[in-house]
Amino acid sequence: MNLAGILDGHDADSIALISRNRETSYGDLRSQVDRVRGGLVAQGVCKGDRVIILCGNNRYFVVSYLAIVGCGAVAIPLNPNSPGPEIARELAVVRPHAVIVGPAAMDAWESLGPVQDSIATVVVAEAGTGDGVLSFDDLLAAQPLAAVDVDPDHVAVMMFTSGTAGEPRAAMLSHGNLLANLSQSLSALDHCRAGDIVYGVLPLFHIYGLNVVVGGTLSVGATALLVQRFDPATAAQSIVQRRVTMVPGAPPMWTAFSHFDELPSDTFQTVRIAASGASRLSPKVSERMLSMFGLVLSEGYGLTEAAPVVTSSVGFESRVGSVGRALAGVEIRVVDHAGADVPVGDSGEIWVRGDNVFLGYFEDQEATDRVLVDGWLRTGDLGVVDDDGYLYLVDRVKDLIIVSGFNVFPGEVEEVLLQHPAVAEVGVLGVPHPHDGEAVKAYVVLCEGADVDEESLIRYSADYLARYKCPTKVIFTDSLPRNASGKLIRRELEGTVIGPT
Repeated sequence: MNLAGILDGHDADSIALISRNRETSYGDLRSQVDRVRGGLVAQGVCKGDRVIILCGNNRYFVVSYLAIVGCGAVAIPLNPNSPGPEIARELAVVRPHAVIVGPAAMDAWESLGPVQDSIATVVVAEAGTGDGVLSFDDLLAAQPLAAVDVDPDHVAVMMFTSGTAGEPRAAMLSHGNLLANLSQSLSALDHCRAGDIVYGVLPLFHIYGLNVVVGGTLSVGATALLVQRFDPATAAQSIVQRRVTMVPGAPPMWTAFSHFDELPSDTFQTVRIAASGASRLSPKVSERMLSMFGLVLSEGYGLTEAAPVVTSSVGFESRVGSVGRALAGVEIRVVDHAGADVPVGDSGEIWVRGDNVFLGYFEDQEATDRVLVDGWLRTGDLGVVDDDGYLYLVDRVKDLIIVSGFNVFPGEVEEVLLQHPAVAEVGVLGVPHPHDGEAVKAYVVLCEGADVDEESLIRYSADYLARYKCPTKVIFTDSLPRNASGKLIRRELEGTVIGPT
């Protein structure tokens, strides 16, 4: 088996990708993937080697991804818009053999300096410069190489995800995990099929975009319309002109559409499936989309460690506030603090079991043991299941902040702000945001005699963190709430006494 086999068996002339108005057929895509795979192996990439992908939503990403997993190496997608220091921290965790850099990430990559010297092979979208630096065309000129067979438990992908303590970790997803979730997703009453055109604006470095947009689309012979950035007017135009039939997205996208009163009522008339995931969707947004466009939004629930889809309401009866029912082959439990099942209708932590559950965190057995218990994945999310098996999300056990569907680890933001010479202490938490779901808010205690303003700290954080991780609000205070052992009590941050500004 090999995940790259999702390309096999489809009509060679049917369109697999549309990127920058360029169509790529399944036949051409298979050829490009085989040649890039041969190029990577010629550069010394071996089974088990880790290869970074720093690309946006484009052909470079998809070809690189399938070429990497096809030769038995491990694909590690990173955010191409991250600043250099964040990319450097992630490189230090996984120690890759090779890096493939797309146009959007070139500035950040070039800013890394000496970090680049530890990478054996660097592939850039344009002409390569310097020793060990190749262009994508160099790989395309190589002799083709077919995908190799791997065991189901062989690691295919590592995705960075955040917990509640420590640095972001790399979750290991196997070929079996990802293929299992593709198969499980087909158990929904309606699903992606050959002939569908899927609107692919979800970032491919996020598991939702990776295994739902890329994996789900290509596995059934459908077409992925890849989009670099979301703009509601341009998106609506593309959906109409391309006659898009499936639109997976996160709540901020649907919120933007629901407030676009100028859109014609028939904008989404070709859309058969409109799905929302990554964070909870406001019922008001669902109601507006239905009244304005006649479009039913179906919610789902998943997480990186589940590859990612756990529940879906696509094709099922729509129930306000529910994220649907468990996919076939996926089990869910709702348990109390002792790990015992709670009565139906009571809230508890959601546990998940299935072939889609990940292998663990890369080189972090302690963190792995905390979330994997006798084959069950402890999600850290609180939920309720009704008599019909519909799941409702209640809250999160962990302090994780979700901004536009992306995980933000408070400790990572705090660590960056603490590096500022004027900052003595800092506490970070998520607060509700009308469009992004949540926003990052920081409470800062300044060093004695220091003088710095809110905007300066926000700009400072942007030099070290991806934009969505940066605070949108900084509150200055005299002290932070802590317990007897000195541990920060995040839930009490909103009640702190405001100090001098």
